[in-house]
Amino acid sequence: MTVQLNHTIVAAHDKKTSARFLADILGLEVSPQYGPFVPVAIPNSVTLDYMDTDGTITPQHYAFLVSEDDFDTIFTRIRETGLMYWADPFHHRPQEINRNDGGRGTYFEDPNGHSLEILTRPYGSGS
Repeated sequence: MTVQLNHTIVAAHDKKTSARFLADILGLEVSPQYGPFVPVAIPNSVTLDYMDTDGTITPQHYAFLVSEDDFDTIFTRIRETGLMYWADPFHHRPQEINRNDGGRGTYFEDPNGHSLEILTRPYGSGS
């Protein structure tokens, strides 16, 4: 059996602004609106489909595996934008990156409080 994640819906107070935020930070494109959704396509054929909500947003976690070179580029955008970032998901180590599994990683938040992570090595892949 082959199973692949195709898309997930991301709650936002302003779907266009939120989609643009993610696309700009990661260096991706915002796709044309499809029904109530504003999609951002990730290169592994998964889309994050942003949808407006008026209610309270429960923050979710989205982790993006990137190359070492892409990490440098994205991390530069994070710093240039003035975003807070942390080495850990609990925000105990501000303005740091981690070196888990012999790679690098950091966490930051989108405009809706969703926790975004970039990492260069999957968890459990290093020594």
